[in-house]
Amino acid sequence: MCRTDQSVPEPGEGQDVDATDAVFTSLLEDSAEELYEQAPCGYLSTLMDGTIAKINTTLLEWLGLERSQVVGRMRFTDLLTVGGKLYHETHFAPLLQMKGEVSGIALDIKTAGKQRMPVLVTSKVKTSEDGDPLLIRTTVFDARDRRAYETELLRGRQAAEEARRQSEADRARLQEALAVLQQSLLPAELPAVPGMEAASYYHTASPDLLGGDFYDLFPLDAHRWAFFLGDVCGKGPQAAAVTSLARYTLRAAALHNTNPVNALTTLNTVLHDRYTSGEGRYCTAIFGVLQPDDGHVEVHLASGGHPSALIQRADGSSDYLHTPGGMLIGVLPKATFTAARARLLPGDTLLLYTDGLTEARTGPDRTLYGDEALRTFTTTQPAQGPQALITALTGLLASFGDGLDDDTALLALGPTPLATPGVTT
Repeated sequence: MCRTDQSVPEPGEGQDVDATDAVFTSLLEDSAEELYEQAPCGYLSTLMDGTIAKINTTLLEWLGLERSQVVGRMRFTDLLTVGGKLYHETHFAPLLQMKGEVSGIALDIKTAGKQRMPVLVTSKVKTSEDGDPLLIRTTVFDARDRRAYETELLRGRQAAEEARRQSEADRARLQEALAVLQQSLLPAELPAVPGMEAASYYHTASPDLLGGDFYDLFPLDAHRWAFFLGDVCGKGPQAAAVTSLARYTLRAAALHNTNPVNALTTLNTVLHDRYTSGEGRYCTAIFGVLQPDDGHVEVHLASGGHPSALIQRADGSSDYLHTPGGMLIGVLPKATFTAARARLLPGDTLLLYTDGLTEARTGPDRTLYGDEALRTFTTTQPAQGPQALITALTGLLASFGDGLDDDTALLALGPTPLATPGVTT
């Protein structure tokens, strides 16, 4: 083996074992001291009163102090900011006294430039063999990167929270605007009709979307009144545009020709011509004319693809005024609509509704509510006029909960109910 004179002899090669052990012990001591002084974290040892007895170079460089300024002259708390001292006295020191060790406590130390430096501190009490406390060994970790990360995280969280608040405010403004626009597509209130009572209700499935259901009641002349209720396919601005067009078309058509079939035919022509070149738009509707007479109301109506009107009779029975064969409005250039007539006596109520009511999902198996269930429900309600029936149906809709996922419009019409004997108003 070739080696120079400066190499360390192996045991048994010209050097005794004790000398070799001394060399290696010296090397280990130098290495341990170097690791202590130049460690990537700060180290210090203090007496039990906090006086600093030993401190490594790393921590001195962070503080910008000389060893002679610190050892035996300063206490650990002298290295802390005012807030750090307060936290040390109220939390850190009591925990260390109770447990003998604390780990990862966030504090701030003061550097020579009077700057705050965030650190994480771990301290442990070293005891004698008899259990008596001798000194406190403390490790100080640089937490500037962590503090910067936490600050950035907090900033991001604050930005996200502000964005959420702004989004909620924008959504609230949007819902308010949509509600105003939705109301503009419906009569603000139903007019008073001599000798009759009228009531309505509109359920919005989503405050974020414009619905396509519509209804109206208005005079034709001194003796007759027109009414309609319909449902436009789809939701949103496009459906609202069709709703507005349908509503005003039916109003205008009724002033020129009061025949219900002619009114729906006019609407069919307008919708088909308006949307035939693009995405097709269509609706269902019932249009009718009321003529109050001596103690009763004559009804003449026509339907285009809409659920049949329901009549609640004063004798407690209920049945549909069937209008089979009425076609969807706006799909074909020529459409067929079905007309029907009825006479409403005092206590009778004519109910028009959109399919959100009968297509609601009920029960654990989410079955359709259906036409027969609606007829049965109406039969069980006291025949006390349109407003009483609308009130009962409003409660029914509320009972569906999330099973009612479509807009629903209700319109009830009938002769003024007879006064109940013994009851004054």
